[in-house]
Amino acid sequence: MKILYGVQGTGNGHTTRARVMANCFRNMGISVDYFFSGRPSENYFDMHDFGDYRSCRGLSFVTERGQLNRLKTFQSLKFGEFIRDVRKLDVSGYDLIFNDFEPVSAWAGKLAKVPVIAMSHQASYLYDAVPQFAVQPWHKALIRYFAPADIHLGVHWQPFDKHIIPPFIPYEAEQEQCASIINKVLVYLPFEALDSIIELLKDFPDKEFYCYHPDADNASLQHIHLRKPSRSGFIQDLRNTSGVIANAGFELSSEALKLGKKLLLKPLDGQFEQQNNAQTLAELGHAQVMNYLNAGALEEWLQTDAKASFYFPSDPSLLVNWLMGGQWHNIDLLHNQLWSGVNNLYVKAA
Repeated sequence: MKILYGVQGTGNGHTTRARVMANCFRNMGISVDYFFSGRPSENYFDMHDFGDYRSCRGLSFVTERGQLNRLKTFQSLKFGEFIRDVRKLDVSGYDLIFNDFEPVSAWAGKLAKVPVIAMSHQASYLYDAVPQFAVQPWHKALIRYFAPADIHLGVHWQPFDKHIIPPFIPYEAEQEQCASIINKVLVYLPFEALDSIIELLKDFPDKEFYCYHPDADNASLQHIHLRKPSRSGFIQDLRNTSGVIANAGFELSSEALKLGKKLLLKPLDGQFEQQNNAQTLAELGHAQVMNYLNAGALEEWLQTDAKASFYFPSDPSLLVNWLMGGQWHNIDLLHNQLWSGVNNLYVKAA
């Protein structure tokens, strides 16, 4: 079976999930081609897992100082270029397009009648049993038509529906988690202005903040340690931090949950997925939320204790075997197998 894997490149969560899948495909001897869209090609980093991958502009959104700018997002959408990219992407030689919310390969597959299997956190919102705190009907339509698929597998923290699978986190907490350094805090707020983040953190000199940001260079401002994007460095700091301050992206929250790190989330204003993530984790008791960069909320959160870890699977080979087997409408067994070892479950699939 020849597979094209389409990955949404906006943010780093989709790419992180794709790395786990890529390592599994490679270990199982399965050849996969990778296609990315959503950011300028020069802004991708640590991409060696994907070999000779291809990329294009695709569709993405524009943020300014922690808010989604709807007008600039609309103005940035180059629909003519997008249509040309869809037509230019030849998928006729593929048996399957595996897709993580990437629109160019999804639409190319739909037009060429190549099966498209979607796996994304966004897809989970298509199922009514999933918490819908910030989800409107038009959001569901957007998800369906942004990256169309024959089957949608949603990725979430609880088995709300039989089409929901757990996240794959590529390390084992018990084996790889270093003892948490009590005064160390990891900060990842890429959609906020760096100067605003520094202003927030400067009044807490008893903590050592390791702040990763796309506008940062490696430097230290007393107790604030700025770091430019680096996957290996980020994971090293995540393993021994006492807590994580982040926008409410799904993948980083999942990694923190697996390692038992406490979370302070500032969802991207106007982005329904992040708002929903933050409220869901708050309802589950696994995160505190601030709606703006709030020193009072930070001070309160710093006094809280770490949370119990989730055991999310690290090996997606069951999913890969399901993909290779071709019986894609037989989801129940896959769902049950993947959730069988996960702890801290509060719900069962509808």
